[in-house]
Amino acid sequence: MRKAPNVFVIVFCLLLLTAAATFLVPGGEYQRQAVAVDGGTRELVVPDSFRSVEAVPQWWQVFTAPIHGFGKLWHIIVFIFVVGGSFAILNETKSLAAAIAVLVKKLKNREFLVIPIVMLAFAFFGAAFGMCEEAIPFVLIFVPLSLALGYDSIVGLCLSFLAAGVGFAAAFLNPFTLQIAQGIAGVPLLSGMGFRLIIFAAATSLTIAWVMVYAARIRKNPTLSPTYDLDAPRREKLVLDLQGDPPMTKAQLLVLVLLFATIGLTVWGAIAKGWFIVELGGLFFALGVIAGFVAGFSPNRIAEVFLQGVKDMSGAALVVAFAGGILVLLEQSRILDSILHAMAGLTGSLHPVWAAWTMYLVQFALNIAIPSGSTKAALTMPLMAPLADLSGITRQVAVLAYQFGDGFTNMIIPTSGVTVATLELAGVPFSRWFRWLLPLEVVFVVFSLLFLAVAVALRWQ
Repeated sequence: MRKAPNVFVIVFCLLLLTAAATFLVPGGEYQRQAVAVDGGTRELVVPDSFRSVEAVPQWWQVFTAPIHGFGKLWHIIVFIFVVGGSFAILNETKSLAAAIAVLVKKLKNREFLVIPIVMLAFAFFGAAFGMCEEAIPFVLIFVPLSLALGYDSIVGLCLSFLAAGVGFAAAFLNPFTLQIAQGIAGVPLLSGMGFRLIIFAAATSLTIAWVMVYAARIRKNPTLSPTYDLDAPRREKLVLDLQGDPPMTKAQLLVLVLLFATIGLTVWGAIAKGWFIVELGGLFFALGVIAGFVAGFSPNRIAEVFLQGVKDMSGAALVVAFAGGILVLLEQSRILDSILHAMAGLTGSLHPVWAAWTMYLVQFALNIAIPSGSTKAALTMPLMAPLADLSGITRQVAVLAYQFGDGFTNMIIPTSGVTVATLELAGVPFSRWFRWLLPLEVVFVVFSLLFLAVAVALRWQ
């Protein structure tokens, strides 16, 4: 059987394709202006200001772009390292194994309830406050739990990562995508709530049903899992860890209390205080250090375990840097605005439904190079909003096209730092996750096109 390409190979090939494009695509640039959006200031494109400029082809910069990408995405990379190190300490305390033993006993013959309850919660988190990076650490809890309940690593990924991603894409409050895009497009913030809640309910129900059907099939025949060979030794180790069902110690119970307190602070800080990567990274760093001391570890042991966790995440962190290099090449070559201008111009003379679908596909394509939702909103919405007026669709529909194109693909593209980091923590190769998720992604595309058509027909405001 031919081995699937490593995610590094995929991302580097995308870097090479981007570099080749800098020799073919003419240069261009828009003027930008600082505008107050959703309580902050953002550099927005001025729609009618595009002018041609000389492109700057990139070739040897392919090898420096990942280094610049590291600088551009340093906050995500450091977060990945800190979470990996801190959860290595948490795992070393055996607290999670003890908690899983208790849950498995409590959920006997009712294991299926875990899927809808947990997925609905994480979908809500994604839709309400834009949970994205914050979902990364949870796979270290849910993948072992999934294995203990007779499922596989894929189901463990779905419980938090997939659910939060779907909520993020079908959001009704998300401040990082929906509210920014509405503010830039001149649409009243949080308008269209009724239809958005229908979209969220439909997307979440569809995803939960998909995962429950898959989980039932895997529980009946584990060999059907794409991660069967990887899960078998993990499940054996988990059985050994749970063997004898030793009572949970006071120290382990206190570590779990610390974990849930950290999760609670994460949710509160993101919603109430606007905390982001740096603050959340600090929370998990503190969790790891304090948990180590509570478990009775020496400072040296805490440091050694933390560093081993950091080493385990080095591959994911480097992929994030390589992915950031793609945007660096597009910006340095001065072709990014040309691509935006050409894509935006596609919608002007189309039927309203086709215009909405084209906007969605433009956002879909751009998401590979620019996974950041807020960055993409600042780049594209100043262009898409006036184009919506010319195309006979409402600006609310243009925002929805952006939202769908940005959100649903985040969970499958190799340039998403969150996706790569989550898969690394879960121990699931990107190629296997890609093959498993691809049919559902096709369903999400159809879902997006249908709801966009309905929104156009309703003249949704």
